[in-house]
Amino acid sequence: MKLSGFKYLADQGVENIWKNKMMTFATFCVLLISLILVGASVLFYVNMNSMIVGLGAQNEIAVLLDVGTSDEQIADIERSIKRLDNVDTVEFRSKEYALASQRSKYPNAEQIFNEYIGDDASFMPDGFSVTVTNNDRIDDTSAKILAISHVQSATSSPQLAEFLRELRKVVSIIAGAIVLALAVVSMIMISNTTKASVFARREEIQIMKYVGATNAFIRMPFFVEGMITGFVAGVGGFFITWAVYRSIYNVMKGQTYLMTVLGIDSIIPFGQIRIYVLISYIVAGALVGALGSVISTRKHIDV
Repeated sequence: MKLSGFKYLADQGVENIWKNKMMTFATFCVLLISLILVGASVLFYVNMNSMIVGLGAQNEIAVLLDVGTSDEQIADIERSIKRLDNVDTVEFRSKEYALASQRSKYPNAEQIFNEYIGDDASFMPDGFSVTVTNNDRIDDTSAKILAISHVQSATSSPQLAEFLRELRKVVSIIAGAIVLALAVVSMIMISNTTKASVFARREEIQIMKYVGATNAFIRMPFFVEGMITGFVAGVGGFFITWAVYRSIYNVMKGQTYLMTVLGIDSIIPFGQIRIYVLISYIVAGALVGALGSVISTRKHIDV
């Protein structure tokens, strides 16, 4: 087909949008809602996974050194810990820090601290707070740290690590099921809507078929029409998702306690994923709109 033929069919597709405003609007609304539902589900899963990873980062390894360990030995131990492949951060905790922590932990014993201990922290051990990159290997990392010379103990919470592993599995299964169910429902809704749109013009299609128009010639305007409708729905879905996501994100950022305790600080800012969401919405909307319209013409073409 010549370029002029493609241009003519594309112009026909654009013209059909204005000729069939109501059906085009119905298709647009269905595509818009479907994209938002599926997109919101995917974003929910991505952020839940990020929050679980953030919670895992709080499951630190508390490392205590032998009392009396020299500064040079402490520096060597820190370098040894940092060389371990699963270690993310290493933060030194001095004996003075340990004493202050005990004071804040037992405020009712302040008198005992003042009368018998004072500010002398020489009996307390120095230590480190270590976080890991892979929470599933935290036990193995603790064992490696414990094997380092002058390390008295390296403890973590295996129960929390196991809980986070199971939580990630459950979230993945539930989110996957929700996304799949919404995708199926959306495809059914889109299919029915596009079928209704094509059915309203069945006579036009059949007349073109009778006068000798090829299947490709008949389908091209519907392809263009569906692609444009899907593209616009994708852009609209993106901006709606952006506005809602940003509002929820700002509310969450204001909850300082929840941000710290529940790992909500791990919620991904929309700016970091904006381009990926936009491309996904536009591509999915245009592709589904175009293919849905073309597939729906099959029944009326086969005359």
